[in-house]
Amino acid sequence: MVGFSSLPPALFGWYRGHPDGRPGSIRFLAEDAHMSPAPRLVRLEEIEAARRLVAPVVRRTPVLGTEHLSRLAGRPLLLKAEHLQRTGSFKIRGAYHRICRLTDAERAAGVVVASAGNHAQGVALAASLLDVPATIFMPADAPLPKVEATRGYGAEVRLGGAVFDDALDAALEHAGRTGAVFVSPFDDPDVIAGQGTLGLELAEQAPEARTFVVAVGGGGLISGTAVALKALRPGCRVVGVEAEGAASMTAALAAGVPVTLPRLDTMADGIANKRVSALTLAHVAALVDEVVTVGEEDISRALLILLERAKAVVEPAGAAPLAAALAGRLPHAPGDLTCLVLSGGNIDPTLLMRVIRHGLTAAGRYLLLRVALHDRPGELHRLTGALADLGLNVVDVEHHRSGVDLPVGQVDVHLTLETRDPAHRDEVLQAVEDAGFTVAPL
Repeated sequence: MVGFSSLPPALFGWYRGHPDGRPGSIRFLAEDAHMSPAPRLVRLEEIEAARRLVAPVVRRTPVLGTEHLSRLAGRPLLLKAEHLQRTGSFKIRGAYHRICRLTDAERAAGVVVASAGNHAQGVALAASLLDVPATIFMPADAPLPKVEATRGYGAEVRLGGAVFDDALDAALEHAGRTGAVFVSPFDDPDVIAGQGTLGLELAEQAPEARTFVVAVGGGGLISGTAVALKALRPGCRVVGVEAEGAASMTAALAAGVPVTLPRLDTMADGIANKRVSALTLAHVAALVDEVVTVGEEDISRALLILLERAKAVVEPAGAAPLAAALAGRLPHAPGDLTCLVLSGGNIDPTLLMRVIRHGLTAAGRYLLLRVALHDRPGELHRLTGALADLGLNVVDVEHHRSGVDLPVGQVDVHLTLETRDPAHRDEVLQAVEDAGFTVAPL
């Protein structure tokens, strides 16, 4: 985890207070005169003005109590159900506010973005509502449901390139050639102010909460949210959560400047950014108390628990705050009420199926076995009979005679079994061995 006190000397010049008594005032006091001045922080009054603009469009999503998840996390929890927002994520807040503030000439020229997911849908809907032409560049392999949803909101979608960077290059070229306004997903004060309207709602809906936890990708959501919360609830803590395989804000805080990660390795595509901006880094360094990371197993488990126990279909990025709570990564004091922002629910169905399977395995609810059997009649029946005697349900079975490293006269059987928890999984493994089978977990 990274907190303000652990920042390198280059960032200690970013003053956390507010010399003129208002949020958004920030001074850079570094001795290195060659360093660029820190970007100006978004002010509370800008977020309040943004709320007035977006109010006719943006839903005030609920904050929900959750006794079961609180017991699992060992601390009282609240859930900000932003996955129920229009377009399925918080992105409509910033996108609508940014496009609202375009001049008449800019509106006529249209907007352009590069995105494979939530930002694309937020911009598409916002542009449609404001009668502004929108062009969305997406990688050729973007998930079909997200492509169709973006088109459904009225945008022109252009597919091309193997990776997101190709789509970004195409979007910037289009902006330069046509004069269309490029709408950044996070590196824009108007976008941050729009996202900050979520922080205003949190301050009103969860007045007793002491800690607020927000997923971090590019940093726009946590930047705006932190401005609002720190101004209205100065004693609260704001904690960011990144995926371990996409920890660009953590890297930037450690270096004192935005850095580009060499690669991304996470299922949480909603927070998979190789690089944050100087603008969002300034906000996080000044206002966010800690940034922690969670692993893929943590995210899978959290997503599965939200689905089972909260009846909430949440994408991996939206599950990251709960993952941090369940993994013990959050600061904690007795009675500390913590509010987790479920930032989005746009998960591709095929990914959801894979994550459910992975989450069940990580939680000890699936046992994957490899069993060596003699290649003769009745052996598979004997194995399944033993499993039935143990009261086990077989989810999947694969029977291999070739392509495996086994002696002649044996076959390989791969099984997926339902188990209750890790302890039961170990008991089943031992029981199958005791029944006389040669077995190994997969």
